[in-house]
Amino acid sequence: MESSASFFGKFLKTVRRPVFWVLPAAAAVFAWLFFFVFPAPDNFPPNTLYKVAEGSSLEKISADLYDLHLIRSRSAFEFFVTLSGGDRRIKDGYYLFDRKTPVYNISLRLAMGDRHLVPEKITIPEGTNLKQIAEIFSAKLPNFDKTKFLAEASDKEGYLFPDTYFFFSPDTEEDVLRAMEENFSKRISSLLPAIKSSGHSEGDIIIMASLLEKEAKGKEDRPIISGILWKRLSMGMPLQADVAPGTYKRKGLPSEPIGNPGLGSIKDAIYPESSPYLYYLHDKEGIAHFAATFSEHEANIRKYLK
Repeated sequence: MESSASFFGKFLKTVRRPVFWVLPAAAAVFAWLFFFVFPAPDNFPPNTLYKVAEGSSLEKISADLYDLHLIRSRSAFEFFVTLSGGDRRIKDGYYLFDRKTPVYNISLRLAMGDRHLVPEKITIPEGTNLKQIAEIFSAKLPNFDKTKFLAEASDKEGYLFPDTYFFFSPDTEEDVLRAMEENFSKRISSLLPAIKSSGHSEGDIIIMASLLEKEAKGKEDRPIISGILWKRLSMGMPLQADVAPGTYKRKGLPSEPIGNPGLGSIKDAIYPESSPYLYYLHDKEGIAHFAATFSEHEANIRKYLK
């Protein structure tokens, strides 16, 4: 069976012969290709799950498929991949080959990202922390390891973007972590100049955004609360944020984010709304009430919380 030498070499040698041999020879070559090269191997293993690792070369993929008996010819596979746009089009991830598949279909499936797997829709709410994320994914993905995820993501609180994702059942904690980090980088990229102009570090912006995500009750009061909290910091006043009890005892921001904020909270941390207020509270219906002085704040407490 042909392995690394191009099967088209035989055809090219044939067409150099006298013209009356060309058509019969070409027909014989193409018959050989369609009956002995392009079809799936006789020992094709049904229900094979193959993972294209991120950054895999075309040569590595073709060698894997050949070793797994999914293709008869590496050269044929590489030719069809090149024909469909090249190895850069191959999408990484898991692929299920549930039945015998000819080489040209395999190459097309890899180029199109046709995995033959049903994606699992998983939503991570804004403000969710690492432990909550681990619980959500472990309930949806059988190969997701909570312990490994928490170990690998221990320094990534705040930097895993909350969103709706589509994963496949074989995906692991590594796939989840990579997807959420990449999503964060993509979403925040356009905000980096504004963060730089804000006078705050990216880390401080993300910490503040994580506070706003839980401290505010909605997008209406979030910009004002952002302005209040930044004002307290500039005054050397403790933040006194209920969602982070430590901020009542010590001044400054928490040492790390308390969750993973969404884009709205990140923007409000960058663009706080200036106001005369220094205090706020939410009544039983979640409506915010603001005060400029502590005495006004005490009056709001008596009026709305008692």
